[in-house]
Amino acid sequence: MARGKLRIHLGAAPGVGKTYAMLSEAHRRIERGTDCVVAFVEHHSRPRTEVMLRGLEQIPRKELDHRGGVFTEMDVDAVLRRAPAVALVDELAHTNVPGSRNAKRWQDVEELLSAGIDVVSTVNIQHLESLGDVVEVITGVRQRETVPDEVVRRADQIELVDMSPEALRRRMAHGNIYTPDKVDAALSNYFRPGNLTALRELALLWVADRVDAYLTEYRSEHQVSAIWASRERIVVGLTGGPEGRTLIRRATRLAEKGAGGEVLAVHISRSDGLSGASPEELAVQRTLVEDLGGTFHHVVGDDVPAALLDFARGVNATQIVLGASRRRAWQYVFGPGVGATAARESGPDLDVHLITHDEVGKGRGLPVARGARLGRSRVIWGWFVGVLGPALLTWLLTGAAPEVGLANDMLLYLTLTVAAALLGGLLPALASAVVGSLLLNWYFTPPVHTLTIADPRNIVAIAIFVGVAVSVASVVSLADRRTHQAARLRAESEILSFLAGNVLRGETTLEALLERVRETFGMDSVALLERTAEADPWTCAGSVGPEPAESPDDADVDVPLGEHMALTLRGRVLPAADRRVLAAFAAQAAVALDRQRLRHEADRAKELAEGNRTRTALLAAVSHDLRTPLAGIKAAVTSLRADDVEWSEQDRAELLEAIEAGADRLDNLVGNLLDMSRLHTGTVTPVIRETGLDEVVPMALGGVPEDSVELDIPETLPMVYVDRGLLERAVANVVENAVKHSTQGERVLVAASALADRVELRVVDRGPGVPDDDKHRIFEPFQRHGDSPRGVGVGLGLAVARGFAEAVGGSLHAEDTPGGGLTMVLTVPTTPERGRSQQRDQPAAVTS
Repeated sequence: MARGKLRIHLGAAPGVGKTYAMLSEAHRRIERGTDCVVAFVEHHSRPRTEVMLRGLEQIPRKELDHRGGVFTEMDVDAVLRRAPAVALVDELAHTNVPGSRNAKRWQDVEELLSAGIDVVSTVNIQHLESLGDVVEVITGVRQRETVPDEVVRRADQIELVDMSPEALRRRMAHGNIYTPDKVDAALSNYFRPGNLTALRELALLWVADRVDAYLTEYRSEHQVSAIWASRERIVVGLTGGPEGRTLIRRATRLAEKGAGGEVLAVHISRSDGLSGASPEELAVQRTLVEDLGGTFHHVVGDDVPAALLDFARGVNATQIVLGASRRRAWQYVFGPGVGATAARESGPDLDVHLITHDEVGKGRGLPVARGARLGRSRVIWGWFVGVLGPALLTWLLTGAAPEVGLANDMLLYLTLTVAAALLGGLLPALASAVVGSLLLNWYFTPPVHTLTIADPRNIVAIAIFVGVAVSVASVVSLADRRTHQAARLRAESEILSFLAGNVLRGETTLEALLERVRETFGMDSVALLERTAEADPWTCAGSVGPEPAESPDDADVDVPLGEHMALTLRGRVLPAADRRVLAAFAAQAAVALDRQRLRHEADRAKELAEGNRTRTALLAAVSHDLRTPLAGIKAAVTSLRADDVEWSEQDRAELLEAIEAGADRLDNLVGNLLDMSRLHTGTVTPVIRETGLDEVVPMALGGVPEDSVELDIPETLPMVYVDRGLLERAVANVVENAVKHSTQGERVLVAASALADRVELRVVDRGPGVPDDDKHRIFEPFQRHGDSPRGVGVGLGLAVARGFAEAVGGSLHAEDTPGGGLTMVLTVPTTPERGRSQQRDQPAAVTS
């Protein structure tokens, strides 16, 4: 049975119209005769969505009992029995009620797809697992219901449902998304314009990347080598010359003319080195291109124009930016140059820009560098000049200039020998010397047309000619080899200088370094393998590319790093000359792995140092803030025990009241100190249970005067999944802080409302408020805001409250109260999954 197809409507935020678009598509499919049913769609009491459900067949939901309540979920078995062609399944990231067939709804969808049923679903960008941290930074809310990115990437079609932030906020204000009592809270929190703009950008970029991945996959499957200008990708060819900065800036301006433009700077190292390449200048240019948002690449290729074009076509580039040649006019005899060759061979689908600059025509650097080995065409020309050249010269001398003289004839033949050595190396030059000496003997030394020589002086002359020819050929060939060796060492030094620069800057991660190895040597995949002992299997510490080697025996190239580590490459067998540079890369890969692990150790050490700082602060708090209530208690007890004073009943009551107040204050301080210590040492283990907020909040108000707080806790709020004790302590600390700083005579408002998969508790005071720059500092331990006097606490109340809120899967942040004051926003989850994940992350030690 063929697997079903998955189509996903992706949105940036709730309310953009994903469900509406899905239902509209269902109506269109039904009109075309497709068997389409609603497996699960949640309309959230939105009138327009309810209207769209009319006329669609809906599979009855499955009812589940959980903790005394009845919940409904998608009936997977019923959908499978119905076996429609298309099933609509809303909210792909939803967590099913405990007792369901699967833990997550996307797992239900996988069953439907495996059964050959096409599925149309919806999901918001904030529910993608990889974006959880980013969304939390943007919105301040951690998404508890997530779906693995791979599930969404495997979708056959992804359609973006887009809406501008202003339009979405208008829909919210009109009551088209949430009920009126939730609109104000939503607009001032999650649905702020900045939040919506950032989420929209995330959705657009994620979909754009997926479209690009689909395009790359299609081009690979269909072996499309032509460039498709789906977006502007501009490749900048850098030689290491001073004109590189001009080229980078010009390419950046070209990329900025179109949305989504990319700049890729590439530096091609040939085995005989780069003409005029400066490692220092290349390092500056790399920093410049990365600062401008581009990427830097270092590849190896003997034929620079071909390597440049191959790289450009490989990344589906649309334009190449090169600098106009720095050579003087006479230097063009060595060839047309890289720019002209690339422009001639680029084809109609790849534009080549030759940019003028200050170095044009100044002749700096070699005109054209040659390959590590003599090219095939040069060797052919060397043999042509060395063998056919003497024959052609003989024909010219015997026919057109027979009276030149033997000495001049020898010089002309010697010139051909030198030319053969320059073009083809030693062997063509030796062949030229032999052929030239034979032709001189046959045609120009008496008796002619014989191999005998009558005049002994001619014998000496020909012998000298052969000796000089062989000597010149040997010297020229040796110089050529030395030039190749020096140039190759120069290329290696460039690569090693880049590597050293990365080491000094500490920029290269292990994955980035392995990717650089793959690019430099043109391999398919690179992996760093390690094992703890010789008999243990190899494990992969890091890899790039498809199907990396699982052991050194599976690799085309492996570089051992001691007995228990190896760098492995797949793609082709490298020559021995390349292994020296590869060994340096391997050593740096091992250093990068060690640095990565040391960084983790440093993070742990930082946590330990933070714990030590907290303990030091605890001791300071004990030595200062706890002494005040203790001194008051001791003074009252001493007074009561005095024998020389007759205390009235009223005096005794006042002293006892002072003792009780001091004890309560001491208990509160010690409790906060212990709570903060437990939070920093990770010994808070939440016991997540289903709880009603209307039961917890009143219990948390015992420490404040009765008439100082106004409660607004609707009975219709959903149950929350929290640790009741931790939530009560968090609410108590927040409310006590609000009452303490509220204006005399103003009551603190404690109101709650339900938002999507969480409940939000807002504690509103009308006090002096807190500046924006200080809003994050009030949650740090041992921080008192403003001019709070000593003796009113140790500055732990809000820090403990935030710690407990995060421990139960919630969050706590501050915002301004309209009209003056401060509003503390405490969110807690209405689903058990997040709280339990937090509980699993905590060590099993002290419970609340």
